[in-house]
Amino acid sequence: MFWHNFKYSCKVLFRNKVLLFWTFLFPILLGTFFKMAFSDIEKNESLSIINLAIIQSEDFIQNEVMHESLLSLSKEGENQLFDISYVNNSEAQDLLSKEEISGYLDFFGDEVRIVVNRSGIYETIIRFVIDEIQSQKKLIETLIQKRVNEEIEKGNYEVEIGNILREVKENVLSQSVTLVNSSSKNMSYTMIEYYTLIAMACLYSSMISMYITNYKLANMKSVGKRIVVSPSHKISGLFGSLFASYFVGAIGLVLLFLYSIFALKVDYGTTLFPVIILASVGLLAGILFGVSVSVLVRSSEQTKTGVLVAISMFGSFLSGMMGITMKYMIDTNVPILNLINPVAMITDGLYSLYYYESFSQFTFNIVSLLCFSVFMILLSFRGLRRQKYDSL
Repeated sequence: MFWHNFKYSCKVLFRNKVLLFWTFLFPILLGTFFKMAFSDIEKNESLSIINLAIIQSEDFIQNEVMHESLLSLSKEGENQLFDISYVNNSEAQDLLSKEEISGYLDFFGDEVRIVVNRSGIYETIIRFVIDEIQSQKKLIETLIQKRVNEEIEKGNYEVEIGNILREVKENVLSQSVTLVNSSSKNMSYTMIEYYTLIAMACLYSSMISMYITNYKLANMKSVGKRIVVSPSHKISGLFGSLFASYFVGAIGLVLLFLYSIFALKVDYGTTLFPVIILASVGLLAGILFGVSVSVLVRSSEQTKTGVLVAISMFGSFLSGMMGITMKYMIDTNVPILNLINPVAMITDGLYSLYYYESFSQFTFNIVSLLCFSVFMILLSFRGLRRQKYDSL
């Protein structure tokens, strides 16, 4: 009986062209629009090597910490941050006025003056790096003084300052903070849109289960009347339909993943397998949500579809699909909304794979989705048991 209902439900679902559009094609079309809208933004905002000029002077050469640190940051390679030009004062001003450099450095004794034309991301990075190097220099001076005092306390008055300076400097500079360009890798703010798209596709699968569940209800379809009065096992038939809904929804998710990876070039990084697990659990939540709406909303099929689309789109809106700041506003002001929002549960789980080293938040979202699924199926069974008909 189970396999009979499974095969019958699959045939019914694959014959509904409108349902297949919303399940298979709509997420793919929406992902294509995202790619068209955000690809240029991502390219324009990726971090490039910063053009920086340094006014060549004796003060700069004698500032060993600054000199060596900037030299290491300008070496060609994966972590190169600066492309440095060594010029005189007039050349530096000319390059800055032509916007060929983001700024230049002018050294006066132990102090350094940063000259820029505007306040932007590159200018902020220059300021951050110089402040970091200055902090390193102060740390080196403090450590040298500490080491000298320790040697004097031991009775060693013939201290080799050069050796101590070299040892301390090597230790500090080897632990220095460097900036690495990861802006073009798998985690960026535009990935929020693709994560929400996966979550929305999971929740849109609710239309599949709602459509097939309507076939089991006597007040919706003539087939449902025959099922109600037949001696067949109702629970086995329902689970057959649920598995068919999950199977069709899984095909839609597989197509979405394949299209996003190979056509849209979305980089899910090294965590693709956990992403698939989360999407699978999210799909289950969407399927059971559709069943509950089909059972609890006693109205026409069009009304039930409208309820599902409205809830799905509203949940996607709250989780950041229509604007990435919306999710932050909800999490800050009304966090309970996203705690019960299955779309937000899925997107939060996806973010956690990139933001956190541990899987604690990811596991929490998986458990939350499973709890949501259990709650939906309990509501559905309760609704089915309470359904009574005066006549068929």
